Formats: sequence, C-alpha cells, structure tokens
Amino acid sequence: MITVAGMGTDASGAHVPQELLADAALVVGGRRHLEAVALPGTAERVVLGPLAPALERIAGCVAEGRPVVVLASGDPGFFGIVRALAERFGPEVLRVRPGVSSVAAAFARLGLPWDDAVVVSAHGRDARTAVQLCRAHPKVAVLTGPGAGPAELGAALAEHCPGRVLVVASALGDPVRERVERVTLAEATARDWGTAVNVVLCLDQSRALGPVRTVAGGFERPAGWALDEAEFTHRDSMITKFEVRALALARLGPRPGELVWDVGAGSGSVAVECARLGAAAVAVEKAADGVERIRANAAAHGVDVRVVHGTAPAALEELDDPDAVFVGGGGRELPAVVTACARRARRTVVVAMAALDRVPAARAALTAAGLACDGVLLQSSRLAPLPGDVTRLAAANPVFLLWGVRPAAHSEGVAQ
Repeated sequence: MITVAGMGTDASGAHVPQELLADAALVVGGRRHLEAVALPGTAERVVLGPLAPALERIAGCVAEGRPVVVLASGDPGFFGIVRALAERFGPEVLRVRPGVSSVAAAFARLGLPWDDAVVVSAHGRDARTAVQLCRAHPKVAVLTGPGAGPAELGAALAEHCPGRVLVVASALGDPVRERVERVTLAEATARDWGTAVNVVLCLDQSRALGPVRTVAGGFERPAGWALDEAEFTHRDSMITKFEVRALALARLGPRPGELVWDVGAGSGSVAVECARLGAAAVAVEKAADGVERIRANAAAHGVDVRVVHGTAPAALEELDDPDAVFVGGGGRELPAVVTACARRARRTVVVAMAALDRVPAARAALTAAGLACDGVLLQSSRLAPLPGDVTRLAAANPVFLLWGVRPAAHSEGVAQ
C-alpha cells in the first residue's frame, strides 16, 4: 500500500497521524515536508525533485511489499502526485488522505465560494492557456510556475482585461510569511513576487459572486448553439446564418483555453458563440455601428468579447496569435486577410463567402500557408408559411465555406 498524505497549506505536519509513518519503509516528499514530521529511524527518505527517480524507488518497495508514504502539498488529488502514482501503480494500491488545496485556501481567505471558478495549472506548462481562460471567465484560479506568475499574468492581461484584479496568495499556511494581496494588473506586473506564490486568482469583481451552480466549475456548456439570427442585433440581415454558423463552429472547434478571431465580424455572432463555448474571442470590425452591435450582442449573452475597431489585415498585426479564425464577408482584400490569418493561426481557419469568384484565391491563401484545405457549398431552404395554413420552402442564399487545418506536427511551432 502507498499512503499519500496531503499536508494542506499548513506544512507543519501537525495533522499527519504518526501511525501513518510508524511502519513506513520509505517516505517520499519535499524537503520541507520531510523536515516537518517525525520519521522512524528505519525509514528511508527520498527528497522529491525529479519525479522519475522517486517513482522507481517507490516501485522497488512496492515489489518487495514494503509500505510507502508520500507527503505532498495541499490536496494531492488536485493537480497533484496522485495522478502519477495511479498511472504507474494503479489506484487500488493508493490510500489518499487529502489536505486543503491552495485554491480552496485562497478563496477561503477572501470569503468567496469557488464552485463557479475555473482552475488551471500553469506550473511547467505554457502560460497561454491560463491567460485565455482569464480573458474569457470572471473567476479563475491559476496554479503558478516559473514564467507564469503574477507579473507575467498581469502583463498579458493588461491590454485585454483592464478591469480584472489579481489576488496573489503566497506562503499559504505559514503563520509568519503568508500574504494574500489584491492588486491591479499594473501593480502585479511591476513587482518581483519571488518563489513563495501558491496561487493567483483572476477576478472580475462585479461578477465574483456568480449564480448558484449545480455543476462545479466556471464553465457550463450552453443549452444550444448555432443560435437563431433573432438572438442577435444585426443590420439588414447582415449576419452569418445559423446553418452556416453551425458548420463554421464545428470546424472552428472553440474550447476553453483557446483564442478565436472573428474577422469581419459584422454582428459578432460567431465571436459570441465561440465565447459561449468557453473560448476567448476577439471580434474585428471596420464599421463603427458594427462595433457597437457586437458589444451589445456580447453583453446580451453574458460573455466577454474583445472588439477591435479596424480594417483587416492591418488591424490584426497587434493581436495575440489565435488558435482558430473565422473570416466572414468578402471584398478585394479577402486574399490578403486570409493569408494573414492562415500564417498565424495555430490550428484552423474557416472562411465564409457568398461570391464564387472569391473561392479560388481564398483556397490558394490557405494552402500556401501550409494548411490542408477542404470546403463545401451550403444551400438550405427554410420552412415558410403561406396563406391558407400551408408551408413552402424558402431558399437561402448559397454560401461557400472553406476551412484550412494545420497539420498537427507543425501546429506547436506556429507563431513562436
């Protein structure tokens, strides 16, 4: 049996039962955890650094039938060592005694519930996913790491979410060193936070107390998508029709932790739908009245969409690189817009066109950027009433939908 003891945010070891350690042949943990408990003189100690050597030593004891104790921070089943142990040895040999996680402790210090919070780990990972989640959601807890601390988060969010505040929780559980500080993005960026940070909370303070949830987590999938055009404010039916939007969303694949551009956004229906599905969204629109409509539609659906007033491709230059892009509309600049989007998209670009003449150039732009291109002509007819309580089919304008997908082997190296 492998006993995994979570020491919570109080690393004193006071609540670790001595009987857990009495018969241990091997005790594995961080240096501060090992120093905080009384170990039997016969127990071997392994300071947890690189995980692989520790797992090999644990495997040796397990093979010999000797008891092992692993000491871990917080709740070891929450972004902790339980996953690695279960994958290597099987969950049936684990006995887990959880402590209080740093996320739970940080929200407790603020007196806030966290069943509606998104939790993301940036420890040993690219901070980009954490940044996009902070942009898209009002309550996010970020487990930090080198290169993904309060300063980096503050700098990345300053332009996109100026209203957000960061709560930096450091040395949680330490009666002398513990600090829980609420700072602006600018204040977070300007400081050297050292190595004691446990977790950073990114909050939209106006929505810090979200609605009561029946499912934990800050992201609940919407009841429907490819919404009817009537769900959006638009001008003279200048909006991506729901049939086209349905396939476009399927090909875009928006998901939490990603960034999607909606270029030539019009009403912003695609950007809003991507945000409803959990992605961070940027809508680029050249018409001033269109910008206001996009903002109104985003507010009506309760999502965050950054709106950029400008003309593509020039308006795209200062934006963060996207995972996926939807290009709507057309015009003579379409090939240049598609080219700019295709060069920077990490995963996919979807282009909607009403004009047949635009298709070859858009397809060429996608393939020239190394994307595998495919597409369809969408022709649909909707039910429409006629006098006499009968129904006819009303044909909608046909639309070409092209999409380019970046080969997986190359997607990680794009726009680095």
